[in-house]
Amino acid sequence: MIRISLALSVALFPALALADPPSARQLPKQLVVISFDGAHDNALWQKSLTMGKRTGARFTYFLSCTFLMTRADGKQTYRAPGQKPGRSNVGFAQSREDIAMRAGHVWQAHLAGHEIGSHACGHFDGKDWSKADWASEFSAFRAALANAWKRAGKPEAEPEGWADFAQGGIKGFRAPYLSLSDGLVPALKTFGFSYDASLVTKGPGWPSFADGLIRFGLPLIPEGPSHRPVIGMDYNLFVRHSMGVENSRDSARFEERTLAAFRNAFRKEYEGERIPLQLGFHFVEMNGGAYWRALDGFLSETCSKPDVACVSYAEALPLIENARKKADRSAF
Repeated sequence: MIRISLALSVALFPALALADPPSARQLPKQLVVISFDGAHDNALWQKSLTMGKRTGARFTYFLSCTFLMTRADGKQTYRAPGQKPGRSNVGFAQSREDIAMRAGHVWQAHLAGHEIGSHACGHFDGKDWSKADWASEFSAFRAALANAWKRAGKPEAEPEGWADFAQGGIKGFRAPYLSLSDGLVPALKTFGFSYDASLVTKGPGWPSFADGLIRFGLPLIPEGPSHRPVIGMDYNLFVRHSMGVENSRDSARFEERTLAAFRNAFRKEYEGERIPLQLGFHFVEMNGGAYWRALDGFLSETCSKPDVACVSYAEALPLIENARKKADRSAF
């Protein structure tokens, strides 16, 4: 994992594994990849879409499918592996109007160039799941997305193209709790996913490959006065800063620490090998919104820099492939 092994860096970017200093070769664009897990709160849907439009960033939203059904719907149609019918660790949509608004935001994001990915359905830990278990969850996700407008009580409002989008437009996945099992990759391949973003790496790293599937990992980044590594995700910062207990009083200080960590992690790659920087968030404004404010500030000052692209995972894939091809050509 990168700062990855020599074998992986050679496999992905042969020229970048040579001894030439960064100044002696053409570097790829610095990619910044921002994702949101859960994607439920409609107010934060609108806030994130506004942030993306203002900063020029495009995001990946890893959607939990129980937010496209009411609890009553869930009892009739959703059963997670090893669970009773209608169980969800993250709840359900509050009403049919809530579903309609969320489905509208999903489509608005899609049309604006953002990516919708899968975060499974009920946010259960799949560390012991078989391929069949994961397949059951992916089937439930696909059905929930396909039936969202019917569940909202507004089938006539379903946009043209929604059915195709629900059936084949979801290409990325992140596992709840970043928890994996041997059955995950085979199930992802069966359902036509292009990539998985459930790994953790020691630092920003190029994607790896497992049985033909591209694997991304959230990085450990230095943070705070002692520069101790922490996963580049808002929840992990929340636990680091306040032991996972809401503390709005020190929100400004947490924001400052987070923004400094993001800036330093970005600068190291931007002035170095240009390895993509991935950062993850949730649709919860923890510690008084400190982490969303830090994200907003970071994107506002970063996405307009020369040779920087703030992109979704789907957009990052061809850019990484193009960089690999350029590296191959420059080796000769």
